[in-house]
Amino acid sequence: MSQIDKASRRQKIKDRSRHSVMGTMEKPRLCVYRSLAQIYAQLIDDENGKTIMAASSMSKDNKGVKASKSEVCRLVGKQLAEKALAGGITHVVFDRNGFRYHGRIKALADGAREAGLIF
Repeated sequence: MSQIDKASRRQKIKDRSRHSVMGTMEKPRLCVYRSLAQIYAQLIDDENGKTIMAASSMSKDNKGVKASKSEVCRLVGKQLAEKALAGGITHVVFDRNGFRYHGRIKALADGAREAGLIF
């Protein structure tokens, strides 16, 4: 399978899942993006088209962390959940962004759940 086929396939999956996943200010969308080395997560209010808050493995807090990719993802999920709870957000809608729900994506979701987010 070529890279173009993979990208177009993931885009189709992403478009399909976005029909049912919508974020509001009270219940924002937790959108996850995974690259080969990093992970990024953000809470998005789709009604106003704004990013409420974000966390990533590239942030200053995570630069010196010596851990596996999955452990870093769990840490990023916890950090985002702590920010969200401090901002008064307890419920979110999870958007896996076309990625399979396993491995690092699942680790981020589990970390966010452990810290107190409900989805």
